[in-house]
Amino acid sequence: MSTTFENAATKSVDVNGTKFVFRELGKKGGVPVVLLHHLTAVLDDWDPRVVDGLATAHHVIAFDNRGVGGSGGATPKTVEEMARDAVAFIGALGFSKVDLFGFSLGGFVSQVVAQQQPGLVRKIILAGTGPAGGEGIVNVGAVLQDAFGRAGPANKHPKHFLFFTQSSNGQAAADAFLGRLKERTGDLDTAVSNETVQAQIAAIQAWGRGDAAALGKVQHPVLVANGDRDVMVPTFNSFELARRLPNAQLSIFPDAGHGGIFQHHAAFVQEALTFLQQ
Repeated sequence: MSTTFENAATKSVDVNGTKFVFRELGKKGGVPVVLLHHLTAVLDDWDPRVVDGLATAHHVIAFDNRGVGGSGGATPKTVEEMARDAVAFIGALGFSKVDLFGFSLGGFVSQVVAQQQPGLVRKIILAGTGPAGGEGIVNVGAVLQDAFGRAGPANKHPKHFLFFTQSSNGQAAADAFLGRLKERTGDLDTAVSNETVQAQIAAIQAWGRGDAAALGKVQHPVLVANGDRDVMVPTFNSFELARRLPNAQLSIFPDAGHGGIFQHHAAFVQEALTFLQQ
């Protein structure tokens, strides 16, 4: 199997009549780590340093959920439906136990999978994410629109504003992260459609009006990670996740935003590997 995310082949699997695309790397065997991604993201938006780092010790699988990127079907407008599709994808690959790594929207989905199918999940990493009903989550559409409005005049990518702080360190990290995303030049994924983005925003806003009471029943070990200045899913939500989850540990990176795990990728990968191996 491929040893780097840059050259991992894009594969597909039939999930109840719908094509889901995915990439996998690392040594097969043991409990695989399934990656669930953020609003607007496709396979090419995963930081290769994070994926490659996890793959040094684990079988890692990144995929596009229903309607996203190269996967078929229509994107659901609820996190709960996205979770059902994620479970179906995992089942289509034949796995009976997985670790989940959910970033942002993917973290919402991971929480629901753990609640709906607790026996499927061993451990969970939740990064840049928050509980249902979390502070500021309903504002994601406005935050996204503001970043796109600022990006054009500044000749920057919206992720400069969405994922990273505006300090010199934060912006240098943004440049480095965006550079890493360009390392893969062939077999690229399909960009998300506007319909997908609108469905994802609707799902996130509904999540932001939800209820997190059921988190107290999630017994899985959980690593919660974020930057100390997340403007997309405000950092307070990471503390709230760690408070509500019975078996959680919390890691907050300094001078970092929503993409703190990408800015501090070396430290995060080491933390994640330690957590998964415990």
